Amino acid sequence: MLYVRYYVHIIMSEVNDMTNINITNLRKNLFDYINQAVEFNDVINVNTKAGNAVIISEADYNGLMETLYLSRNREVKDEIVEGMKTPIEDCVEESAVEW
Repeated sequence: MLYVRYYVHIIMSEVNDMTNINITNLRKNLFDYINQAVEFNDVINVNTKAGNAVIISEADYNGLMETLYLSRNREVKDEIVEGMKTPIEDCVEESAVEW
């Protein structure tokens, strides 16, 4: 049996700065802030007297949960790190991968 390993080359993009607001401004403009998180993947940091809360889109949340899940498995984590070290020229074209 032939096994082929496909390495995913992960390109890290710049991380946008977080939007910081207080709870009063959040209440006044909740719809706008939620749209900002969903449409533009903006991270909203809400400041309150009791502490802070963070608003992110469902897609970003799901991505974080998947990353945490994958990094719990040492073998998968090592393969991802190894794949990140692979030069882009050595990677397989996406069109050649059967999903």
